[in-house]
Amino acid sequence: MPPSSSSSHLGAHPLPLTLPVGAAEPLTHPFRPRSRSPPRCWLRSNPYQADLLRDGVRRYLQLPAEQTVLILHAKVAQKSYGNEKRDVSEAGLRVWGYMGLDTMGSSLMETQKLSFEEQPDAKGFGCAKALYISDADKRKHFRLVLKLFFSNGQEIGTFHSKLIKVISKPSQKKQSLKNTDLCISSGSKVSLFNRLRSQTVSTRYLSVEGGAFIASARQWAAFTLHLADECCAQSEFPLREGYIRYGSVVQLICTATGITLPPLIIRKVSKQYAMLDVDEPISQLHKCAFQFQGSDGMYLCLSTEKVIQFQASPCPKEANRELLNDGSCWTIIGTETVEYSFSESLACAREPVSPVPLITALQLSGGGDVAMLEVQGEYFHAHLKVWFGDVEAETMYRSPKSLVCVVPDVSAFGSDWRWLRYPITIPLLLVRDDGLIYSSSFTFTYTPEQSFLPGQQLSADVPQDSDALLNSIHQEFTRTNFHLFMQS
Repeated sequence: MPPSSSSSHLGAHPLPLTLPVGAAEPLTHPFRPRSRSPPRCWLRSNPYQADLLRDGVRRYLQLPAEQTVLILHAKVAQKSYGNEKRDVSEAGLRVWGYMGLDTMGSSLMETQKLSFEEQPDAKGFGCAKALYISDADKRKHFRLVLKLFFSNGQEIGTFHSKLIKVISKPSQKKQSLKNTDLCISSGSKVSLFNRLRSQTVSTRYLSVEGGAFIASARQWAAFTLHLADECCAQSEFPLREGYIRYGSVVQLICTATGITLPPLIIRKVSKQYAMLDVDEPISQLHKCAFQFQGSDGMYLCLSTEKVIQFQASPCPKEANRELLNDGSCWTIIGTETVEYSFSESLACAREPVSPVPLITALQLSGGGDVAMLEVQGEYFHAHLKVWFGDVEAETMYRSPKSLVCVVPDVSAFGSDWRWLRYPITIPLLLVRDDGLIYSSSFTFTYTPEQSFLPGQQLSADVPQDSDALLNSIHQEFTRTNFHLFMQS
């Protein structure tokens, strides 16, 4: 089931997969005077507990020390029939675990034990290469479940992949953009593997090691696949949106290292021939070839563990075909990534860190003194509080997918904030009752009203009786516009 065998990293810091793509559009909300008294169902820590939690959050904000579990897996999985297995690990002392399907049963075939080998970047890596879904399983979708433990038996937690679509076999029909489930879009992540003579033991994955592209039998890499503009210079690489079609110029960028291959023309492969006149959309698990743009029949190819260029042979009878070797025929499959991060040292955690909440969206309502923020996502529970930096917000648990909180007044961050006239950006965190901190890629920005003119300066000599001026500045912040930002 390559490469739906999943990789998991447990390290001191998360591995950046993509560059930030920017911020969401700012949401503006008018001031609506209401009471700030929270309903009884809203919860806040008691003063003693709040002080302890605040000290922990402040230490985290000054020096983040996160543990991260990163699960990489395929978007689709092809069923295995009979004794065929479509889809090892080395010894590890600190962390081990099990990976299986989301309906783990008693059958040993449904789970695989994982241990983690240390990588040069000090992150642990494990791969469930022997995991598969049988033809007896009638589900259309499933999730992978990863259970992690320390070597002393202490449970770290349980972590889930995203949904994986089950297919019987790769579609041989021409794909239609009316049914995009199996199509591959520009900007999505893919993995490429090569299997000589359909033998599983010969599988090699396109990967990156030591700053170079390699063909690895052990570890696969995810690449961002972009449509590129064929008319521009090779060094510019302007990217386009849309679905990837055969004959398109594309760019492959390693999500972990940012290393990229030169511009490539993606070709459909049929019976070991590159088809030069096919322009249909690409489908999951299709065989394809990558011709170097501007070359005369030079293709991306593997030779044992090396990645080389291969010179294809023209077909004398059909000018729209070029003969490839086995190493130039790749199988393409979309991949997904799910990342779980938590801040406290696992050695100090008494309870499993799971369920690790994931924030997917923010929804602001109200404004001014009564702004409410709905935090949307997955794996929420009643023991979580929303924190704006080191300020705890009154929080109500609504469902496993929704938390609602009262947005703290800007004065909660200290009296010095009153004098500032530029936006204040605060990291958004989720904190469990026992002090475990879950970071997020979201921030919250307080923006003063535009009643002050740009460039207008406050005098440094503020008189003793300037309460009216202080109150005026304070009101500009409480009657505020809010911006919600997310990095992806």
